[in-house]
Order: sequence, then C-alpha cells, then structure tokens
Amino acid sequence: MAEEGHGHRLYLEARARLRVTGVESVESFDEGSVVMQTEQGALTVRGSGLHIEELSLDGGEVLVEGTVDAMSYEEPEEDRGSFLGRLFRG
Repeated sequence: MAEEGHGHRLYLEARARLRVTGVESVESFDEGSVVMQTEQGALTVRGSGLHIEELSLDGGEVLVEGTVDAMSYEEPEEDRGSFLGRLFRG
C-alpha cells in the first residue's frame, strides 16, 4: 500500500487494472464509473464492468478492476470560483 508522502499516482495495466494512490475519498462508484477525490482534484474513471477490488483510505490507495475507457480530472469548485467571478476577473 502507498505510504504518506508518496503523492498521487496512477498505474494502469492493460486497461483492466487501475491502482490510484493519493486518494482522499471515494465519492461514488458503479459498473460504469468511479469518482474519487485525490490530492490533485476529483478523478473520474469511466469504463465497463468496473468494481473496487481494494480500498485503503488510511493508505490513500484504491484498486479498480474492469475495462477502463477514460480518466479525467476536475478542479475543486472553490478553486475555480463562480462563473460571474471568472467572467469579471480582470
């Protein structure tokens, strides 16, 4: 398992086994997607037949198995600010 201080990393093996470190929480999961909060923002994993094989929030590590089709990050909402705030930022 990951030790503190190792940060956020992704290890993908043959699109079928994804190990993620630096995980703070798992927000939601089903066979089509897994959403987790990481040290680098919210990570969404999309695919089919996805399931969480291992979960260690103490160690900050998650193992997802299934077919991985895509991964994407979203910045935390508080960092981006409101739409109007971004629009009028000078």
